[in-house]
Amino acid sequence: PERKGRVLNEQTKHTIAYHESGHALVGHLLSHADPVHKISIISRGRALGYTLSIPDEDKVLNTLGEMKDELAVFMGGRVAEEIFCDDITTGASQDIKQATSIAKAMVTRYGMSSKMGLVAYGDDSSEVFIGRDLAHDRGFSEETAASIDSEVREIIGQCYVKAKEIVGKYEDVLHRCTELLLAKEKIGREEFEALFVKELQPVGDNG
Repeated sequence: PERKGRVLNEQTKHTIAYHESGHALVGHLLSHADPVHKISIISRGRALGYTLSIPDEDKVLNTLGEMKDELAVFMGGRVAEEIFCDDITTGASQDIKQATSIAKAMVTRYGMSSKMGLVAYGDDSSEVFIGRDLAHDRGFSEETAASIDSEVREIIGQCYVKAKEIVGKYEDVLHRCTELLLAKEKIGREEFEALFVKELQPVGDNG
């Protein structure tokens, strides 16, 4: 449930509005990302704000393009903070955690890294439990582990750059979205899409 009783100072609301606008902007402009249905700067659980994206149809499989676009959307909030706020915050912690998990799965489970190849590194039984040392049970070398870490960073880094390009190119829309959020606290899909000029087209394939 939304926690409308939580009182936030103006600087915090400003940062949250830019953060969520960053997610929404990047999500709207990437061709493989799910459509943005709602953006809110009203607290919900532990989250200080949220951007709700819902696919137009059920998905059975996720493509490489879809997963990279999803990572770029995760990066959009942090990018907006970096460019338009006085400082970065801890607000991107969950975004970074989820992005890292997805990128790691791309490399270790889905064979989506040309460097690491079509090999599964570890399996579902490799979760860390009390008294169990994953480092001794993962089934691959320290060198391979370092290569996996490098690939995960590379994938996230590429998606971060993509998000930064979009935010920089369409910052006027980002400012308008932020102003609207600060005024209304919550906007829907129609209000959000109305912020864009007609000639604005989704960004093409993310690679």
